[in-house]
Amino acid sequence: MLLVLGLGDNVVDRYINTKTMYPGGNALNFAVYANILGIKASYLGVFGDDEAGKHVYQTSKSLGIEMNHCRFFQGENGYSEVKLVEGDRVFVGSNKGGVSAKHPLGLSKIDFSYINDFDIVHTSCFSFIENDLVDVRKYGKFISMDFSNRYTEDYLERCCKYLDCASISCSEMKDEDITQLMKNIISYGCKHIVIATRGSRGALLLVDGKFYEQSPCLVDAVDTMGAGDSFITAFLTGYINDMKYAVDFSDESGNKGITKIEEYKDLIVRANLYRAAIFSSSICSCDGAFGFGKSYRK
Repeated sequence: MLLVLGLGDNVVDRYINTKTMYPGGNALNFAVYANILGIKASYLGVFGDDEAGKHVYQTSKSLGIEMNHCRFFQGENGYSEVKLVEGDRVFVGSNKGGVSAKHPLGLSKIDFSYINDFDIVHTSCFSFIENDLVDVRKYGKFISMDFSNRYTEDYLERCCKYLDCASISCSEMKDEDITQLMKNIISYGCKHIVIATRGSRGALLLVDGKFYEQSPCLVDAVDTMGAGDSFITAFLTGYINDMKYAVDFSDESGNKGITKIEEYKDLIVRANLYRAAIFSSSICSCDGAFGFGKSYRK
């Protein structure tokens, strides 16, 4: 069975037009979406002791996310402020990580031993994890990091050498600029996959040197929060699981099985891109990243 870990950020997304907060955050979303897809998922991050932190923690726990290695500190949980414009979420502010910025994870030997148990470890540029990436790389089997649209070439060069997969959000960029950036990310050391989400234009992928394009599954979105995170989660979990099966098959069948890995790899990529587009569109039918709204008072 595939085991995955969301490592790093959690927040509440505070919708200023309705005064409702929803659990979210890139690393936590990865764990929750994997759980929705029937995959055993865990989360390791930092929570504040305010109402927002309690809501995110209790909701995630109720969904079956394993969180035994999380940290808890006195102070304000991370939050972002959001408004909806015709179903599209627009970020308008944040507290820049709250307690997680003041108390980064600072992973220990026990944590690294824990990380070694997982098939995929997914983190983000919002997770204050940069100083730990060298050791996460030593212990993690497959490391994924989402840079959202908060990246510079220097930052990508600093982080990508530790990654198997890098994801970027680039809906405002031209395709030729996106493909060049994806090639740059590989040149910085990212080993296997680059995912570029483009909003309503769908996604571009670079998998072991080959480009793919996936059109979106267009729906009348209630809320686009989590659309990119859910796409990344569905693709990576499906792809890694299918490739893991193919490798297991080759172990049993020798060279014939190894040939089949190459024969079916392209099909595996395309099938999981389509699966990811369908799953992402379904997430756009709920409020927030995955629901569970709660009123807040500023």
